[in-house]
Amino acid sequence: MPCSDCWDQVGERVIEGPKMIEVTNEKVAVAKEKLKEARTRQKSYANTHRRSIEFQPGDRVFLKVSPARGVRRFGIKGKLSPRFIGPVEILDRIIEVSYRLALPPQLSHVHNVFHVYLLRGYKYHPFHVISYPLDQIRAADLSYVDEPEAILDRQDRVMRNKIIPFVKILWRNHPEREATWETEESIRTSYPHFIP
Repeated sequence: MPCSDCWDQVGERVIEGPKMIEVTNEKVAVAKEKLKEARTRQKSYANTHRRSIEFQPGDRVFLKVSPARGVRRFGIKGKLSPRFIGPVEILDRIIEVSYRLALPPQLSHVHNVFHVYLLRGYKYHPFHVISYPLDQIRAADLSYVDEPEAILDRQDRVMRNKIIPFVKILWRNHPEREATWETEESIRTSYPHFIP
C-alpha cells in the first residue's frame, strides 16, 4: 500500500483529514475515560482512611495546639505530650472546612477561625478538667512556652568516645518528679540566659 502522505505520486488523492480527526477524537475520549476511572479508583483508595467532619454552631471541640512535630508541649517532649486544648465552643461555620471558635480570654490574641483538620469533636463529660495553663500559649504557632527554672543535677555521659554533659532541668509550673535530663548544649542554645 503506498504512503498516503507522498507528494510525488500521481493519481487520485483521498482526503483523510475528517477520518483522522474522528479517530483522534475517539482515542482522546478513551484516554479521558481511562483517566476518570483511575482518578475515581485512587480517590476511593485515599478516602478509606479519611472521614468527613462537620460541626454545628454550639458544638464543643478540642483545638490542636501545635501542628509541628518535635515542639515541646506543656513541658512534655514527645509522644505523650497533649496535642489539643479545650473544649471550646463553635460560634459559626465560615465555609465547609473552617469554623469560628469562642476562644478563652487567655487566647484573645489568636485569630479565632480554624480549619477543620485542627479540630476534634468533644463529647461532654462532667469530670473533665482543663489541666494546663492557657496563658502560656504562643500565638504564632499555638505551642506552649516552657521555661527552665533550676538545674537539679549535672552528669557527664560517654557516647561513642565522646563525653557529653547533661543537666537535670526543673521546668517552671512542674513538680520535681517531672524534671528531665537534657544535653547542656541544647539548653544553652534554647535558653542562652539560663546557663552561664
